[in-house]
Amino acid sequence: MSEVHARHDPRHWMRPGTLQLTALPPLSLYIHLPWCLKKCPYCDFNSHEWSATAAPGEPMPEARYLDALRADLEATLPLVWGRPVVSVFIGGGTPSLFSPEAIDRLLGEVRARLPLEADAEITLEANPGTFEKDRFRAFRQAGVTRLSVGVQSFNDEHLKALGRVHDGRQARAALDEAAQVFDTFNLDLMYALPGQTLAQLETDLRTALSYAPLHLSVYHLTLEPNTYFAKFPPALPDEDTAYDMLDRITALTGESGLQRYEVSAYARPGHACRHNLNYWRFGDYIGIGAGAHGKLSFAHRVARTVRIREPRLYMERALAGDALAAMDEVPRAQLPFEYMLNALRLREGFALADFMAHTGLPLSSVQRALDEAQAKGWLEREAGWVRPSERGFDFLSDLQSLFLPD
Repeated sequence: MSEVHARHDPRHWMRPGTLQLTALPPLSLYIHLPWCLKKCPYCDFNSHEWSATAAPGEPMPEARYLDALRADLEATLPLVWGRPVVSVFIGGGTPSLFSPEAIDRLLGEVRARLPLEADAEITLEANPGTFEKDRFRAFRQAGVTRLSVGVQSFNDEHLKALGRVHDGRQARAALDEAAQVFDTFNLDLMYALPGQTLAQLETDLRTALSYAPLHLSVYHLTLEPNTYFAKFPPALPDEDTAYDMLDRITALTGESGLQRYEVSAYARPGHACRHNLNYWRFGDYIGIGAGAHGKLSFAHRVARTVRIREPRLYMERALAGDALAAMDEVPRAQLPFEYMLNALRLREGFALADFMAHTGLPLSSVQRALDEAQAKGWLEREAGWVRPSERGFDFLSDLQSLFLPD
């Protein structure tokens, strides 16, 4: 059997192995739309400025890319036959560059091929720089149930420093329509921005909370490798100021009724992002689109998938029947760390029974690390449940690293 054929053959992944998964976890779908108006200097996602790679006046190839996504999904179906899909997340890049008609077609083709649960959450990432009146309403009519608006800041000076294509006025207009059209929308903010003071962060946060978002994501700006900011780092607030900012974020969100349920996510009860919860609970997800990652479980193994990164090559390969750059089994020794890298981000933690069910490993595989973490005061354990303590949340990377293979 050729490597390409084996990657799509369920028999290859269902053969006997050392793991014993007692049940398959919930399944989600991630769809990557790779183009953006401008590459942000802090961004390490697989995003591409269309104008930088296209001939002058050449339109973005919406239809061909949708054809490629359909072919990519169809090639994956044998690996997930019959499994219901609990959520869909359309990320990027800037997915809202695609027309509402394209999103309508995309979701129609997904529904024709996958059994989406009746109340499946369908999220679309949107950039205020692509906002036009009634555009968000059209996405809602296309079947999107949840919008995630990448505001990052309302301060024009900080938006310029971040390389964003929108200004504060556009951000407010986009949020006005999102709040009118969507029952649940997420507002994305960043903090510890170049030159940002604690007072400026508080102004941003109070402005965000004035829209009464049911979900708020607040990310610490980090200098990721292979980004413009990594090569030319801006002056950022010092560590103490960043901690003070996080304290204000926690206090103000709490006062407004939002609960911190994940390291960077706050929500009102019942409005946590179901798609991201599935990631953090070590659920499965199909990942289609240029550079998309995925995770699929089988009775005796867990596999990670990666699609071809470069959009034009991705379209060519997907339409030829194989857009995979790699599909590899996660080594048994690596599974505890991969699980904890996700599950310990959650304030609620996880059930030990879920660890065993979703990794196929016995509790003895993590017992020593759990004991050490508890001794350091980083974990709390109660009746078969494990959660990070306040101190563990503050030292999350150190806590997670205890589960690295020897």
